[in-house]
Amino acid sequence: MEFIDTNVLFYAHDRSADRKQHTAKELVRRLTNDADGALSIQVLSEFYAVATGKRLLSSEAAEEVIRDFGVWTIHSPDHTALRNAARLRRRYQISWWDALIVNSATELGCDILWTEDLSHGRQYGPVTVRNPFTS
Repeated sequence: MEFIDTNVLFYAHDRSADRKQHTAKELVRRLTNDADGALSIQVLSEFYAVATGKRLLSSEAAEEVIRDFGVWTIHSPDHTALRNAARLRRRYQISWWDALIVNSATELGCDILWTEDLSHGRQYGPVTVRNPFTS
């Protein structure tokens, strides 16, 4: 299974992102077709806030995107997940929000985390970071 971060989801809907939009849309399409995509409530929440806050999408359109991702595997962090993320934050010296993402990917059994926010190729336990926008 492969996990996508908020920035990938955002770029898939950002018409001003040109190359990044194409790349992100292709990745989302592949993961949807292969039934191999995963994300978290955090990713969907951040997407909605950014997409509507920057007026990229109307609230109705952003809600439709969230609905469409209901076919993906979605992690809903609980109290234990928060404690695990805190340990990941300390261990890897990453931001709290990135630790939550890494933890969600780990708990879902993902081997790849697609993001541009962490170092391409970096391992976090069983999860490997891949930046879809690198050449």
